[in-house]
Amino acid sequence: MHGNDTFFLIICSAMVLFMTPGLAFFYGGLVRASSVVSMMMMSFGSIAIVGVLWVVYGFAMSFSGAGSGDYFGIDGVFGIDWSNIGLTRLIHETLTSNDGSSLAFSGFQATFSIITVALISGAIADRAKFGAWMVFAGLWATIVYFPVAGWVFNFKLNTDGKIVDGGWLVKSVGLLDFAGGTVVEIASGASALALALVVGKRFGFTKGMHAPHNVPLTLIGVGILWFGWFGFNAGSELHADGTASLAFINTLAAGVGGLISWAALERLQHGKPTAVGAGSGAVAGMVAITPACGFLTPGWSVVLGAIVGIVCALAIELKYVLGFDDSLDVVGIHLVAGIIGTLFIGLVGNVGLTSVGWLLTGNPSQLGKQAIGVVVVGSFAFTASWLIAQAIQKTMGFRVSSTDEIAGVDAIQHGEVAYSQSDPRWSWRN
Repeated sequence: MHGNDTFFLIICSAMVLFMTPGLAFFYGGLVRASSVVSMMMMSFGSIAIVGVLWVVYGFAMSFSGAGSGDYFGIDGVFGIDWSNIGLTRLIHETLTSNDGSSLAFSGFQATFSIITVALISGAIADRAKFGAWMVFAGLWATIVYFPVAGWVFNFKLNTDGKIVDGGWLVKSVGLLDFAGGTVVEIASGASALALALVVGKRFGFTKGMHAPHNVPLTLIGVGILWFGWFGFNAGSELHADGTASLAFINTLAAGVGGLISWAALERLQHGKPTAVGAGSGAVAGMVAITPACGFLTPGWSVVLGAIVGIVCALAIELKYVLGFDDSLDVVGIHLVAGIIGTLFIGLVGNVGLTSVGWLLTGNPSQLGKQAIGVVVVGSFAFTASWLIAQAIQKTMGFRVSSTDEIAGVDAIQHGEVAYSQSDPRWSWRN
């Protein structure tokens, strides 16, 4: 990489890290007022625990090159580069060559692991123990995220610093995933479903049981997420070049497509578009474009966003039909939009100027490769997450008591509340 590319990656890394506090705002506005601190702490707790694990061994696992002997190896499934525990060899190489590109890449990938873990927390809002969540976050990152990141993101670079291969799902299967539709979105969404099933429904679970307590806070979160998503997708090119620009504009296109279609559907169904719906549509669009942002034209990106805005708005109702309590619709948005975005590449995708999509070439082979990636990552993440959650549930317990849940988890779990009723600003007398 050139120095400008390294600087570009550092800026993108900061943008992606900012997404996790943005997610805390987004989730925090959607829950009850008595659960805001707990909800936001799950995101900040993810920054802490996953950040530590990434430095200690996460990078060494995800980019181990197990089975190939290559630093950016392509054959690893569950491997670890023991020479790089604590980033030891990476730091040595960086200081010896005075080239910070590899270390910047490590930091960029760290922010991906953090936001992915934090996404799952929305499935168990209002009822989870913070300590149990932190144990789950650490185990999930180790058992699920770090290996899966290696399956897709374990890039092999040529002498010019260009990506020429990826992990075994890319190299052997032929999966196309530009910025993490499988690693981030499908893995977190499938895991959220497993976790919601193990932890169980909220007390008195019914449709519309809790309206978002602070819509402006949620929209602030949407804005921060959207800002960070430009770094998430464009930065995945690792270079400040034309493909990064394409990923950037596609992130905008899909987001606005999702925002408009979700709001329009609400207008047709209920007579009024909601701010939460519009924000959720924008997030759904950006989820879907994550794997496809380097492989679509902007026109198709708008179409993709419009499709998932409608499909996800309908999909979030499935939890009432199927009987699982995914509190903040991680499954309906991240899993569903992640699957659609990953498969969409197989329909209308391009690699550079070469078409690979079924509708463009008449050849369905790429769609099949995308489907394999969806099934492999989704099934592995769901199964592993269910086992991890069950182990925690049977040992330390994952959820608070029904009494504590009704009273509000903030005071019970953290000894503080988001909004103090003793504050004179709350009194009508003033």
